[in-house]
Amino acid sequence: MKNPVLEVVSLLLEKLLLVSNFRLFSSGTPGEDKGRNNFYEISSFLRGDVLEVPRTHLTHYGIYLGDNRVAHLMPDILLALTDDKGRTQKVVSNKRLILGVIGKVASIRVDTVEDFAYGADILVNHLDESLQKKALLNEEVARRAEKLLGMTAYSLLWNNCEHFVTYCRYGIPISPQADKFCENVKIIIRDQRSVLASAVLGLASIACLGLAPYTTLPAIFIPFCLWMAG
Repeated sequence: MKNPVLEVVSLLLEKLLLVSNFRLFSSGTPGEDKGRNNFYEISSFLRGDVLEVPRTHLTHYGIYLGDNRVAHLMPDILLALTDDKGRTQKVVSNKRLILGVIGKVASIRVDTVEDFAYGADILVNHLDESLQKKALLNEEVARRAEKLLGMTAYSLLWNNCEHFVTYCRYGIPISPQADKFCENVKIIIRDQRSVLASAVLGLASIACLGLAPYTTLPAIFIPFCLWMAG
């Protein structure tokens, strides 16, 4: 049986991660438009390589399949609205991506290197060094990625693009980015000032909105949970 408290905490952590990295999904920046003209040395990529695209706050990952094709896990709300592959196969817009994250709808899809990177620089197999894990043979990595193509559930904490590539590359789905975020949240929770801040906000909400269950319960429950977890 699932623990409802853990589910609520997990949901809150995911929304915090989405908000903290909102700049990643910002659209229309001059740098991005200009970057779309970047030239990539596709001939230097090998089938099964992990392609890494650093963004403002997060890093996006994919598996190179050869022939200018990259498999990557991408949130997309349009997948829940239509079965028209002609529409869903188009490059995922920022709006579709954000709504896909919120709706936890995604797919492991294939795009060109240019569409995958969207003008950003590409690092190749950088995870091998940062994680210090032994990679599987490149052909096995590519085959694993190809077997997973299609619809999938999405979670910023438990099933993101990094989980996908680490499973394909090392056989274990892990996400250092999500782990680091959770560690930062733990630091905030353990800071007793968070208890005081939440209590003050709770009292302020009661003062502004009146004494009601939707103001009183959070005002008591949140500081209490922070105090017990600290």
